[in-house]
Amino acid sequence: MPPSGNRTVAMKVLGLTGGIGMGKSTSAQLLRARGVPVVDTDDLARQIVEPGQSALAEVLAAFGPQFAGPDGQLCREELARRVFTDPAARRQLEDILHPRIRALWHAQVETWRAEGRPLAVVVIPLLFETKAEAELDATICIACSAATQQQRLRARGWSPQQIEQRLQAQWPV
Repeated sequence: MPPSGNRTVAMKVLGLTGGIGMGKSTSAQLLRARGVPVVDTDDLARQIVEPGQSALAEVLAAFGPQFAGPDGQLCREELARRVFTDPAARRQLEDILHPRIRALWHAQVETWRAEGRPLAVVVIPLLFETKAEAELDATICIACSAATQQQRLRARGWSPQQIEQRLQAQWPV
């Protein structure tokens, strides 16, 4: 048995989830401020569809070039309008994006593990929907009242229809 000073401590990986507008980003900021390494899969989702990325090319091949702006950026709001009104289209988009996102957060967790970090957090809005819970040591679910959630989403400029479409795409809290 190695001396206690050389003992390796297994890193705990927590999944942070919750419905849209529930406070996941604020919770992640609070954890980061306390020195906990956090990777947010929403950030990864934006990175993998940047111009020049293979995921963007695949998304445009599947949904059409009209979803790219003149600058080559993905027109996220237009694509969201398309996929949140068509469950088959949403599944098609998720099939393109989710495996890439998972590979990236796994790689980040492994980097932190190699650094000897004792704790890490992965923010995954669709944690249970993507069956990621089996890969995590524990899950934190962030929640607020339905009224607060609606107020936060309206403050983003979303219509009642857009809010309902997003809520229908996630499991209830």
